[in-house]
Amino acid sequence: MAQHPDGESQQPLAPAAAASPPPPRPGLSYAAPAPIVVIPPTPRSVRLGGAFWLFSFVAGVAVLIGSFLTRDSHLERLRTVVDQMSPGGGPDAVTTSATIVFWGSLGALLLVILLEAAALAIFSARRGWSRWLMIPLLAGQVVCMVVASAFLVPDGDAGSYVVMLWGAQLLLAFLGLVAVFVPSAGGWLKAARIQSAQFRPARTRQ
Repeated sequence: MAQHPDGESQQPLAPAAAASPPPPRPGLSYAAPAPIVVIPPTPRSVRLGGAFWLFSFVAGVAVLIGSFLTRDSHLERLRTVVDQMSPGGGPDAVTTSATIVFWGSLGALLLVILLEAAALAIFSARRGWSRWLMIPLLAGQVVCMVVASAFLVPDGDAGSYVVMLWGAQLLLAFLGLVAVFVPSAGGWLKAARIQSAQFRPARTRQ
């Protein structure tokens, strides 16, 4: 051990600052990163189909609102219709039957519109099976209109307006149905299925 000239021992000097160890390297990861899902633009046929269906709903709801606002005249007319169909019934029975027929017709038409709107919303979410559901719904709408025409179509000009609105509703719904079956709409749905199939394995590996 080194000593000073005066005889005292000299302690070794510590380094001013010890070097810090390097940070550990991250381990290797074999998980593939999640793919970037590219959503293709909505084709024109799908946009037109949605617009046709929406205008069809507007025409149908207009008939329902008009019938509701003029329900007193409808019920009065329906009492006569029910009495002619089943003569000999009491006044209370005729009134009850007319009320059931009127509200049942409105409810059936409204239910079909709501189901069609739900099918359109599912199709907009790129679920291809929903467009096949639109076919029986449109056929059911025609049946409901034929049955309800005996109860909801009044005489005179008001009845002509109801018939025109119903005709416009069916025509617009048919055009919307055709639009969702064109090849561009099919390609749009197919792209959604391919993206879903590619995204599922990536999520499984993570």
